[in-house]
Amino acid sequence: MLRPILFITLLVFTLQGAHAADPIRLGLNYPSTGNYKSEGLELRRGALLAVDQINQAGGLLGRPLELVSLNSAARAEKARANVDRFAKQGAAMVFGGANSEEALSAGQRARELGLLYFPTLGYANEITGRDGHRHLFRESNSAWMSARVLGEYLSWHMPNRRYHYISLDDAWGRSMEQALREATKSRDRARHGYSKIAERGARRSDYLSALQKAAASDADVLVIVLLGQDLVQTMRLAHTLELGKRMQIIAPNLNQSIVEQAGPLVMENVIGTEAWTWRVPQREKSETGQAFVERYIALHQAYPGSTAASAYGIVQQWADAVRRAGRLDSEAIIAALENHRYSLLKDEQYWRDFDHQNVQSIYAVRVRDRNEIMQDRFKQDYFIIIHRMDGEEAAPSLDDWQQERGDQLQLQ
Repeated sequence: MLRPILFITLLVFTLQGAHAADPIRLGLNYPSTGNYKSEGLELRRGALLAVDQINQAGGLLGRPLELVSLNSAARAEKARANVDRFAKQGAAMVFGGANSEEALSAGQRARELGLLYFPTLGYANEITGRDGHRHLFRESNSAWMSARVLGEYLSWHMPNRRYHYISLDDAWGRSMEQALREATKSRDRARHGYSKIAERGARRSDYLSALQKAAASDADVLVIVLLGQDLVQTMRLAHTLELGKRMQIIAPNLNQSIVEQAGPLVMENVIGTEAWTWRVPQREKSETGQAFVERYIALHQAYPGSTAASAYGIVQQWADAVRRAGRLDSEAIIAALENHRYSLLKDEQYWRDFDHQNVQSIYAVRVRDRNEIMQDRFKQDYFIIIHRMDGEEAAPSLDDWQQERGDQLQLQ
């Protein structure tokens, strides 16, 4: 009689142990094909590094983490459909994406399913502004924040200049151009000209026509509000036309993979913004940030960029919020994230309660000369930090946010 009872007891404990060890799944929307596939690779590398590090430390709530990745191809409809697939696989949260349309569409679907969504590479003001909601937290900076740091730098070092804008005709492109026009006092479109690039289907001739229009203007500063392959192709054409010799070129949201794809010679002296570079941890005296850089280098023989850092930070901060909440319930995690201050890869950051924007320092950067870059061991030391702005100063105020929201003054 004792032996069957012992067998049943052992079986119960085995089943309980197996259930307790079920992985907690995280859904990563990332572009493994299309215009943003290089950024997608960085996203996945940063996320995997965080997942592995958490699992090596014992997991989360006694369970391992598992990263489930699906190709979004930087398409809003595909990213939205992926959220449904993640939910069916039992994902506890979803993050990623490579543009603002993805963030808006996938974030809304996550909200409908009760999942938290953390966009990456989504800079449009609407994400945490007009279209923000309780289930969305943005770690990356907004267009407003990039415009503020660039506007301050340009007003100090290049005052009273004539601008010309080439902008993607999507949510990010429109909000970035508007924010930068405000910050640089280049609102007058008759004096500060522009061209629009279609969100989809743009051809080489479209980029070339926009650049030729800029070349025919009297502009001192050329602002190219594009991302991914759109920016790479436009920068190559601008280099062929030698526009960088007669205009200061601004690419408001730069990242490491853009310089890598276009080439250091093409990108020489271009100014933009970054929320993080691999040199920031040393600058801000961040031990955990430096450890992240060293671990990434050891794994990939390359420097981590801001895209990898953002994905890593999202996973780590979500996991930390779960620990504080003690459960995976979205509402409990929202409460744990709101107004939580932390230092991870640089100086202090926090998630604001009223809009769920991550408030952090933002940097204006300039791409180094090619000769200087080629002397680096990985030939990837692309950026010089030329200006820094505190997150509180860069982010829109509560009054600004409420004006954009209209009647909806609280996240729903």
